[in-house]
Amino acid sequence: MKGWRLGKGYWLFVAGLFIVLVGLRTGAAQQSSASAQQKNTPVQQAQSPTLHDILQRLEENLDQYKTLVPSFFADEHVVSSRSDGDVTTTDSTFRLKRVTGSDLKSVLEESHEVKKVNGWPAAGDAVGGPTSLSGAFSGGYALVSLSQQVCMRYMLKPIKPNHPNEPYIVKFASVSASERPDDCLLHDDNTGRVLIDPATMQIKRMEFHAPHHLISPAVDASSVSPIVGRWDVFVEYAPVLLGGKSFWLPTKISERMIDSSRKNEWKYDAAYSNYHKLEVTSRILPYSEAPAQ
Repeated sequence: MKGWRLGKGYWLFVAGLFIVLVGLRTGAAQQSSASAQQKNTPVQQAQSPTLHDILQRLEENLDQYKTLVPSFFADEHVVSSRSDGDVTTTDSTFRLKRVTGSDLKSVLEESHEVKKVNGWPAAGDAVGGPTSLSGAFSGGYALVSLSQQVCMRYMLKPIKPNHPNEPYIVKFASVSASERPDDCLLHDDNTGRVLIDPATMQIKRMEFHAPHHLISPAVDASSVSPIVGRWDVFVEYAPVLLGGKSFWLPTKISERMIDSSRKNEWKYDAAYSNYHKLEVTSRILPYSEAPAQ
């Protein structure tokens, strides 16, 4: 019987197959090694925002608010008290209305329509009570922004990279009175801070403190002297849907004032709810339904 002979082509095929198998094993080993290295390499954290980044975003939020927020109204419940026992509870309809100023630019104007005082029906637009506060809706947002950098010194509290849900905290303090321009929002020496939601970059809480605030001016030169003391303000914000858009608006505003003698104290706590866009509707009546002239 004649034996089988393996030709030259067969050995070339075997050699080629060996090279392919070695290549596959080497590639698989490299891929496995790279995969293991990737697993052992920590995931690079997103870079934390700088103070300038945050101020820039707050400035953009402010511009968007001033441009887009519609006129609206809300229920306002205020408890105002004084250390001598005088307490006033006021229920009002609060309104923020977009109006045209003397320079033909759109401005935001705050007003109140008082419904009840201490549970009794009331007439008039003045908010009763020992103390009151205004401006939180129309101008308070600008307190921490690029536009107020000439008035304030800002400092960003170090951000913890392993706590992504913790709010960013920006502290501030007013510049000295000699450096402070006339158009600053706050004219007192003050300090404070804002807490910023990291997901939306919106202010969640604002607080500021003025140790020498003019609580009450002098009535005249021969009678009651001006009252000066500490002034503390706290504002809490939450998202509100108006006209299909979300705006962060105050839900609670608290104010504390105490005179320099520490004998007299005033408190003001306001809660806002039931926000609605202020809209005016009209209907053209047919001639037959028109009122007789």
